[in-house]
Amino acid sequence: MVTLAEVAQHAGVSASTVSYVLSGKRSISAGTRQRVERSIRELGYHPNAGARALASSRSNIIALMVPLRTDMYVPVMMEIAIAVATTARTHGYDVLLLTGEEGPDAVRRVAGSGLADGMILMDVELDDERLPLLRGARQPAVLIGLPADTEGLTCVDLDFRATGALCVEHLAEGGHRDVAVIGEAPAVYERHTGFAERTLEGLRGRARELGLRLLHRPCEGGYDAMAVTLARILDERPGTTGFVVQNESAVEPLLALLRQQGRAVPEDVSVVAVCPEQVAVQASVRLTSVAVPAQEMGRHAVEQLVAKLDGRGGDEVVLLPPELTVRASSGPAPLQP
Repeated sequence: MVTLAEVAQHAGVSASTVSYVLSGKRSISAGTRQRVERSIRELGYHPNAGARALASSRSNIIALMVPLRTDMYVPVMMEIAIAVATTARTHGYDVLLLTGEEGPDAVRRVAGSGLADGMILMDVELDDERLPLLRGARQPAVLIGLPADTEGLTCVDLDFRATGALCVEHLAEGGHRDVAVIGEAPAVYERHTGFAERTLEGLRGRARELGLRLLHRPCEGGYDAMAVTLARILDERPGTTGFVVQNESAVEPLLALLRQQGRAVPEDVSVVAVCPEQVAVQASVRLTSVAVPAQEMGRHAVEQLVAKLDGRGGDEVVLLPPELTVRASSGPAPLQP
């Protein structure tokens, strides 16, 4: 293993100069800094994490809190987590992954132990119990999600309210007047999870403005649950010709059930989904969809947190604009007899 002394000898400087280049605690001339950095690269030197933490009073670790609930679509959560981890490494940070449903206790544990320099929190509820602790914590934090009150917080999220509105607008442009929303599992709404609530707000608000009739039904996902939900929708609104799906596990069961009932997509009914791009393009009918930009959300969250750790960032809400991609699952509403 290459030592700091060997780097110093290779660069022709003192060990303390190498240390100052690494820590940034003193101003070093540009020429000397470049010489030291070149020696670090050529020798493949990696500072000892423990010594670096002692010297800088930092752990160079980011805590990522990802409650892996059974009613959430885990692949999206993991895609965000991977984006957080890979982006963090480019900034010299490792990631401590906390997957339990500890809520405020997890924040207290990280804040009180000094395990991490900062925190990124996912699965954000509108009135999240973790928020008072975050506002008072020494470590900076970034939320991937949007609570009801963003005062004193830094948040990154897809603009889910605009996402809901965009889905309704697309169906309205095709002449659809009766639209059913197949939502997340009931527990997601019972927790007032931000992304689900905000999508619903966007759907309902834009439907009212455009004069559409909107029916929202939560669904556990899976074939049996989707069969019950679809039967209820068609019983209550038999003229439904447009579906918006915000539940990845309900997508394929819905398409299968529509086929079984002789309802062609998109000739008889149109389906629009809020889902990862992979789900949309691999479905049995390629779905018109608004993609969930998981990688972009994770990357933005890390960059916001690193800026705060470096004293460059303030409290900010970053909402990523939705983009709707039209594919084979949506078309004009069928002509009424």
